[in-house]
Amino acid sequence: MCLHIPACPSADAVDHDAACLVAYHPEQGWGLLCNGVIVFDDTGELLPDGRVVPAHQRDYIQAA
Repeated sequence: MCLHIPACPSADAVDHDAACLVAYHPEQGWGLLCNGVIVFDDTGELLPDGRVVPAHQRDYIQAA
């Protein structure tokens, strides 16, 4: 349960990866968000219910 103000997006939200990082293990390549989502350095994700979000390309904004 997120105690941040404003509250972070839930694990079911479209923007769930915008939640705050509460633990990070760079030597292992993963971090835990406050909503229970595990994010991996390759951009893959593991949701609290066991579903997997495959690695995806990040959207970058290019300067004009």
